[in-house]
Amino acid sequence: MKNTVATFQQMKEKGEKITMLTAYDYSTAKLMDECGVNGILIGDSLGMVMMGYEDTLSVTMEDMIHHSACVARGAKNALIVADMPFMSYQTGVRDAVYNAGRLMKEGRANCVKLEGGAQVCEQIKAITDASIPVMAHLGLTPQSINAFGGNKVQGKSEEAAKKILEDAYKVQEAGAFAVTLECVPEKLATLISEKLTIPTIGIGAGAGCDGQVLVYQDALAIFSDFTPKFVKKFADVGALMREGISAYIEETKAGTFPAQEHTFKIEDEVIEKLY
Repeated sequence: MKNTVATFQQMKEKGEKITMLTAYDYSTAKLMDECGVNGILIGDSLGMVMMGYEDTLSVTMEDMIHHSACVARGAKNALIVADMPFMSYQTGVRDAVYNAGRLMKEGRANCVKLEGGAQVCEQIKAITDASIPVMAHLGLTPQSINAFGGNKVQGKSEEAAKKILEDAYKVQEAGAFAVTLECVPEKLATLISEKLTIPTIGIGAGAGCDGQVLVYQDALAIFSDFTPKFVKKFADVGALMREGISAYIEETKAGTFPAQEHTFKIEDEVIEKLY
């Protein structure tokens, strides 16, 4: 059954936890969909885990559209959420609506996600007015890494915590159907989750959120450049991949692969006529 923004709202109201993971390609999205994940985020985290950048800032609209379309072809039941990349919405309302529309029309997303609080409420309202659902993103917003001075937990002081809570109210009022809370103290995230009528999706924000999201390469130990504190490795797929790749190299060099069961036959008399 297809997950929708209405599904997410119903899950919050029933107290059911929402599950989300990132994906960037058809095969991975199809596997996740078969497992029953509620939502798949095509995150601009692809800049790091797929493209090798140091941060998310270099990701383009074309990158996001390409990967979103791949995921949409693989996942038929999960809610497809596409990140709006850096400078695709900060430059104004018209750009925000146009680029959100591209992610829906060309990237086949079901909704978009953008970072920021009060400063992007005008964009959120305009995008939702165009019948495009918006997931907001508060706390550590990676596109603001230079302004923050690095990847740091947000909302630890009274003033900072109050600002995040106020922004949460504002993005809800602007029309966001959900809000991601990243690297926010657990008690603050729980408080926000209790006060908002829309679902909260946590990443490094504790179990009090209405749902969780992780970068799948982190959760499966595929990405090894660094591991955030909030990541749990649910399987060591990276080690399994290294084992399989090493076995392929070894058998190919030894001449044991491909074996007879991996090859196709032809009559000897046909070959003899070719000499």
